[in-house]
Amino acid sequence: MEINNKKAYFEYNIESKYIAGLVLKGTEVKSLRAGKASFNDSYCFFHKGELFVKSLHISEYSFGTYTNHEPLQERKLLLNKKELRKLEVKIKEKGYSIIPLKLFLSENGYFKLEIGLGRGKKIYDKRETIKQRENERNIRNY
Repeated sequence: MEINNKKAYFEYNIESKYIAGLVLKGTEVKSLRAGKASFNDSYCFFHKGELFVKSLHISEYSFGTYTNHEPLQERKLLLNKKELRKLEVKIKEKGYSIIPLKLFLSENGYFKLEIGLGRGKKIYDKRETIKQRENERNIRNY
């Protein structure tokens, strides 16, 4: 089970990737197992030295009751202190962002979020990406 953020690779140049654990509630896990999540404009931010993901939409569990979760709540990410410090220093530089790239189920049965440290692309970089994609598609077709 894997949900990818295709738009992130188009909007950002990803320099490094990290795999972080997610703090989830029971109904969130059940909804994720059904594949009901979306990365619409989601991003990561630091608050008091901890990393959180915002705008990661996990749909409400259809069989949930009053214990159901909020779809757009902030969720804490779990990383080593060393990785957190490294990311926090990089984020303070101009132009860097932490973007969720992929949400997947690990071998141990835990949901993990692959995050990337990226710098936003300029418009001409995006055009170049589109050209490369079209050229690769043309080569495969012939």
